[in-house]
Formats: sequence, structure tokens, C-alpha cells
Amino acid sequence: MPGAAGRFAVQVREVGSGAARREARERVLEAARRREIDVVLVWRLDRWGRSVTDLLATLQELEHLGVGFVSLTEALDLTTPAGRAMAGLLAIFAEFEREILRERTRSGIAHARQNGQRLGRPPTAGLQATEIRKLYRAGISKAEIARRLQIGRTSVRRILKPKDTST
Repeated sequence: MPGAAGRFAVQVREVGSGAARREARERVLEAARRREIDVVLVWRLDRWGRSVTDLLATLQELEHLGVGFVSLTEALDLTTPAGRAMAGLLAIFAEFEREILRERTRSGIAHARQNGQRLGRPPTAGLQATEIRKLYRAGISKAEIARRLQIGRTSVRRILKPKDTST
């Protein structure tokens, strides 16, 4: 290939969907940061990013680094003006996805409260408040109480803390 001296392609294959840390993708991004690659070519967008937000963040980083991005299946080429326009649309959809998730979360919390559900962690230490006070009055240290009842020392201190009656 004329003018391509020193150029080569490397195929990276990562198997195992849903991995928290995707080593092969991280190596590609590190190579991009070192300016060792010009273009990332993927089979499908969902093979590169696990969510629209994740995809957009890495696409923006690659663009900032001057590294092109091409997805064969979706015919998306971010090295062209049309491809960059599509990336802009992806950004809009990512924001839309975040807003919908926020709204669903708020709605779910409001619905749960309306139905009398208690939200948050269960009051495990509070259920043992009587036992904690009894052991403390018997002269057992706070740390030992926490150990015996298998609860946190902070919980023991909070339960034994005198109530403020000045207000």
C-alpha cells in the first residue's frame, strides 16, 4: 500500500459481556492516549460502549485525541462531517436517557413513599437499642457491645448518645 509505511492493524477481541473492567478496550484507549493509533474500527457500537453515556464519553475522548472511530454495522464514521453529526445526536440521546432514568427514579421513590414503604437501609442496630443500653449499663465497653451484637461501633455510640433536650 503506497504511503502506508509503518502502518499496521491490530485486531482486539474481548469476550465476556457485562465485565466491569474491559481490559482490551482499556488497552486500545491507552494506545490512543499515547498517539499510537489513528482509528478505532468496531463491528458494532454496542461492542464498544455498554451504555449511551459510556459510548459517548469514550467517543468524545477519542475525538479529543484526534483518533477516528468507525462502526461497520451502523455505518458510522466519525471521521466525516455526517458521522460527527451522528455523534451529536448520540449526545442528545444520552442526555435524554439520563433524564428518563432520573424521572423514573424520582417517580418510583415517590410511589414507594406514598404506599408507606420505608426507604433506605433497614434499622438493624436500632432494633437492638434496649440490649445495647443494658450491656452498657452492665459496664461493657462500646467496642465489645458492637462485637457481641455484630453491629458497627458508630451505631452503638449513636444509640448511647444522650438525647439533646435543650430545643
